[in-house]
Amino acid sequence: MKRFDVIDGMRGYFLVFMLINHLIFVGGYWLVEVNHRQFAFVEDAQGFVFLSGLLIGMVYARKMVKQGYAAGRDLIWARAFELYRYAMGTVIVILAAQMILPNAYRIWNNWLAYSHFDDPLRLSLIASFFFQPTFMDILPQYIVYMIFAPAAVWFCLKGRWGSVAVVSLIVWIAGQLGLQRLVTEPINAWMLKTDGEAIRSSFNLLGWQIVFFAGLIIGVLTSTGKVDWTKIFRPEDSFIPRMALALCLFFLPLRIMTAHDMMPQYMLDKFATMEIRADFGPVYLLNFAAVALGLAWLLIAGPKHSSAVIRGIANLVTRLFSIRYLQLLGRHSLHIYVWHVLIVYMVYYVDGRTTELSQLTKTIIAFACLGLLCLPAVWRERDRIFNRDVLAAEKLKS
Repeated sequence: MKRFDVIDGMRGYFLVFMLINHLIFVGGYWLVEVNHRQFAFVEDAQGFVFLSGLLIGMVYARKMVKQGYAAGRDLIWARAFELYRYAMGTVIVILAAQMILPNAYRIWNNWLAYSHFDDPLRLSLIASFFFQPTFMDILPQYIVYMIFAPAAVWFCLKGRWGSVAVVSLIVWIAGQLGLQRLVTEPINAWMLKTDGEAIRSSFNLLGWQIVFFAGLIIGVLTSTGKVDWTKIFRPEDSFIPRMALALCLFFLPLRIMTAHDMMPQYMLDKFATMEIRADFGPVYLLNFAAVALGLAWLLIAGPKHSSAVIRGIANLVTRLFSIRYLQLLGRHSLHIYVWHVLIVYMVYYVDGRTTELSQLTKTIIAFACLGLLCLPAVWRERDRIFNRDVLAAEKLKS
């Protein structure tokens, strides 16, 4: 199946800002304040999870149509096992580095909580995803979702995508009500008693699954041609972009207020219950839906709009996601994600071993890391990249 370059560009974009946001320096640094999350309750992880579900639906729906449910299921589960190997491999590399690097136990304590190889209980909790070291928590949720993905893809292929959507919505509601705690609280109490650490995870799986399975449903419908997006996102019909823009503008001042601690406490007490990131609360769901719909309309209908301004904005967005560097990253998103975790840990280690760095030094380090981010992708495409360079050089000579 031919890859969608714009989707790769989006994944690369999210990976770039994921790295920028995950670099931790004493005293902070200015680059982390210059991105979309300062203006809406939309972050890179949401887009990354959505696009992963979208591609699962696109790729494996066709495989199931051609090869049957069992073959598609086995391929998805094989992919999930591959993700598991990478997740555990990342942990092993970091724990090995912790043994070698001076003072790494102290510097990484907040992220690893003194996890080490001679603690089988902690290792088993990490392997079962009950204890997830900092910035190693996205792959585990993918793996869990992909266990259920084959059935979801199959139901969508049978025309029952509405049932999948309803189940996903109900599970999301359960996550907002905290029903998962009926299961997690006993486990949490046992872990505190035996391991000394509570369940550690940045994502409520019941809440965040709605992003993945929304993408999966759209991916299946797109791949099988059951929906024509040009009929839904039409340049002459501005209801969708107007609605999306209205929601974004409504939440814009609220996001600025919460980002800069400007919201009065009496408002924050209520607002915070609807804006729990870990649960992917209603505020995040509404913002993500608005941005996703607006962006989809802009990419599909925007280039044909009668307004030159709208066409210009659509062209800029398309050109952004057509940047070759971003598409290169997106084509190898799994390897880039794992590599980004290693980069983040090493930068945090170096920062912890030095006096507080200047903003200029932090900025230089951040841009250097962005340059290094592509190394796994360049390595995996080395034959194509360097052969193309050789062919170009030979053409110039001739």
